[in-house]
Amino acid sequence: MTGKHTSSTHPPLLPTTEDDTVNRLRLLRSRRVGVATYHRLLAEHGSAHNALKVLPEIAKSAGVSGYEICPIGVVKAELAAAKSAGARLLIHGTPDYPAGLADLADAPPLLWCLGQTALLGRPMIALVGARNASSLGTRMAKRLATDLAAAGFTVVSGLARGIDTAAHHGALEGGTIAVLAGGVDVIYPAENAELSNKIKQKGLIVSEMPMGLQPQARHFPMRNRIISGLARAVVVVEAAAKSGSLITARNALDQARDVLAVPGHPFDARAAGCNMLLRDGATLVRNAEDVIEAVGAINTAAPELPLKPPAKAAPKLRDTAKLHNMILSRLGPTPIAEDQLLRDIAAPATSVAPVLVDLELDGKITRQAGGLLAKTG
Repeated sequence: MTGKHTSSTHPPLLPTTEDDTVNRLRLLRSRRVGVATYHRLLAEHGSAHNALKVLPEIAKSAGVSGYEICPIGVVKAELAAAKSAGARLLIHGTPDYPAGLADLADAPPLLWCLGQTALLGRPMIALVGARNASSLGTRMAKRLATDLAAAGFTVVSGLARGIDTAAHHGALEGGTIAVLAGGVDVIYPAENAELSNKIKQKGLIVSEMPMGLQPQARHFPMRNRIISGLARAVVVVEAAAKSGSLITARNALDQARDVLAVPGHPFDARAAGCNMLLRDGATLVRNAEDVIEAVGAINTAAPELPLKPPAKAAPKLRDTAKLHNMILSRLGPTPIAEDQLLRDIAAPATSVAPVLVDLELDGKITRQAGGLLAKTG
């Protein structure tokens, strides 16, 4: 939402009352208020209460007529559902909020949690991969998760079928966090109902979405940034060339996390994403020891561990991600020659060629007759 409005010099207020919690929920659940707008309004107006007062006027100046903020009854119902489910709300800016997420530009303003929130204070490793995972892939994910949990790491994943499920099972006794794309009280997929109940008892379920919300496709990329943001590093076990796991890996690069991958056979489509990451400089993983060597072992004498600087391979991966964005910004629906693109972005063909292949496999660009390139969609 855009529009002219007067900024406030009031510093953000810590949420210490029930009224402030209600106001924050109303602000975030209001129409056209996303994560970025929420943070901006809170910074400019000092509190959710102040932001709610000016929100209709901001909407009007942005050309939105008849704007209404989220009704208080909707928020009261969400709070009642959370109380019934035993969920706890963590608010950005408070001491209990996860340190790994706090400094992100798109940090979730509010997180609903079911289970052992103490796990958020431990060093975490994200373990993600294909839903249609192979037998070897699920065995590898479970072994990695078991060994990483035994070494003191909390294993973070997304409770999806395949690799995620195997990771949660492997780390269940040592500590695991499931980040959901829907409400924390919504079991998805339904086949993981028993696993979900076990995680509620021994681990932690987390979501930024409203209670009772059924997950939709557009929610999963948002969920993925939380998975990578919580963790020191993201380990991809199996992933196709076009997959949500690669979105999580790219999020990790943007968040200055390490990216690691388990190699697979070139003929197996489920290994294509991992092999692409390794080609671009990700750390190769054969076992949990490789992960621990990359991110650093846990010092049990230290109550809190800062994020380790990215591995040497990470800059190459970040350069690749930057090149992705640069190419997409230069291309449009009108085809242009590849050599023209190379001149426009001033990059060598040896660097651009593999990135063009990635983008073509992702369906983001098309290669037309005569070698012409165009952006899809």
